[in-house]
Amino acid sequence: MPQMAPLNWLTLYIFFIIIFILFNCINYYCFTYSIKSFQTKKHSILTNWKW
Repeated sequence: MPQMAPLNWLTLYIFFIIIFILFNCINYYCFTYSIKSFQTKKHSILTNWKW
């Protein structure tokens, strides 16, 4: 029935939008950085003024 075609396109559009949003959310939240262990050293800046 051609009268039902717009509803079919609408449901397909909503279905693909939901899949797209879920795919982006999964990629955003499942990305993990490698943990780098580093030590921070405090540097004291020594200024030796020669007047």
